[in-house]
Amino acid sequence: MLDIAPNRPDLPSEIARRRTFAIISHPDAGKTTLTEKFLLFGGAIQMAGQVRAKGEARRTRSDFMQMEKDRGISVSASAMSFDFKEFRFNLVDTPGHSDFSEDTYRTLTAVDAAVMVIDGAKGVESQTQKLFEVCRLRDLPILTFCNKMDRESRDTFDIIDEIQENLAIDVTPASWPIGVGRDFAGCYDMLNDRLELMDRADRNRVAASIEISGLGDPKLDEHLPAALVAKLREEVEMARELMPQLDPQAVLEGHMTPIWFGSAINSFGVKELMSGIATYGPEPQPQKAGSRQIAPEETKVTGFVFKVQANMDPKHRDRVAFLRMASGHFKRGMKLTHVRSKKSMTVSNPVLFLASDRELADEAWAGDIIGIPNHGQLRIGDTLTEGEALRVTGIPSFAPELLQTARAGDPMKAKHLEKALMQFAEEGAAKVFKPAFGSGFIVGVVGALQFEVLASRIELEYGLPVRFEQSQFTSARWVQGSQAAVDAFIKANQAHIAHDNDGDVVYLTRMQWDIDRVQRDYPDVRLTATKEMMV
Repeated sequence: MLDIAPNRPDLPSEIARRRTFAIISHPDAGKTTLTEKFLLFGGAIQMAGQVRAKGEARRTRSDFMQMEKDRGISVSASAMSFDFKEFRFNLVDTPGHSDFSEDTYRTLTAVDAAVMVIDGAKGVESQTQKLFEVCRLRDLPILTFCNKMDRESRDTFDIIDEIQENLAIDVTPASWPIGVGRDFAGCYDMLNDRLELMDRADRNRVAASIEISGLGDPKLDEHLPAALVAKLREEVEMARELMPQLDPQAVLEGHMTPIWFGSAINSFGVKELMSGIATYGPEPQPQKAGSRQIAPEETKVTGFVFKVQANMDPKHRDRVAFLRMASGHFKRGMKLTHVRSKKSMTVSNPVLFLASDRELADEAWAGDIIGIPNHGQLRIGDTLTEGEALRVTGIPSFAPELLQTARAGDPMKAKHLEKALMQFAEEGAAKVFKPAFGSGFIVGVVGALQFEVLASRIELEYGLPVRFEQSQFTSARWVQGSQAAVDAFIKANQAHIAHDNDGDVVYLTRMQWDIDRVQRDYPDVRLTATKEMMV
């Protein structure tokens, strides 16, 4: 419908109707609840289950790990596809917890837009700010949803000012809340001149929508208390004078964000947000590859792996690679070239996701996200093409900030532990380093909660009790340079050297002094904190 580059050709209608986006927020802003309601309004589920509901029947559909269900947090990014009106939405649910920022960062390389969820009482929180910075790096269009308006929340102008100041982006209201907290009655839809009234009685029902002709319409007084109507008229008038008008092009370029207000738990404001994503969200965008850009309208199929999830079905020990389609029209059974290994692979059982439910995908278009079950051939950063040696760029791997030594509870099962750790390393859930000296493995993560998740998953999925113990090392850096310089460096620093699961050389550090010493004594060697996931 709208396009960032006006001179690009029209996309085939199947591709043009796709909207691929992620939801970003601070923990507890209501991201998982909003995801539920999207699925509900998209007709994908019949009943929205609260995050901490009784019994398995009403568990949150997008959280499939046991730990996510127990704690009510999302710790792995899952992908869901569903239809809304004439559009196909591909929603990638990202971890809200800051300890999983790397998974989120990679997920944002696979989407064309982001929906930012903000808590009406708390405004812009630290994790929202971090995730927003990632979106800014990629110039992703952002649409904002201010949630929990049915609870005591801050003044609407204050919320908008805070977003503008903290995130340096123009904000334009797409709807305006009527009352807050217990008095919250609904919203005035500023784009379509409609009054949206909230139904508190039934959380899964869509609110009543009343067409009005401007704020002077007497229908407003019929449906709302006089004090609220007077306040609404005054605030909307001020907002229209003080705030910029919605400019679709500025939204697509990432300079402006429209904001909708609502209450996800009461199913209120969600439908308007979905219509906004359909209207103002971008169509599938070109992807950067090493030698050129891949345009979505190209007829040949290209896709890249941005996430690998092991043991989604614990009974089958499978690994599913999440593939973002960059171009073309994929059909089940197609032969694609795995660029890293230069081998051909037949994709015979690709899946589409609805949270943890999956169905076979007979076809997929640019913009879609499909899962390819495999036994370890596919890694994060891999590109699949119809023969061309293209490699999609920009999928990063970060140096871990916390390192611990992993030991099997039963020494006889050390070999099993190695296999489990390698699976998680390929999934991107952790970095696994094999020191050049000594036995055991050093596991590196970005946040402390990841150790808990790893320990619980290794025990649940592999039946292996595991202990994580303090390591003498505090961080890791990848070693780069000419072969001769790296070989000499390895020889002189054996006690600090390890290899990651790709076989790349890693220098383990105890303090900043170690890094400074290397930079001083080995000018031909570079230590890097990120590595591009291209093999």
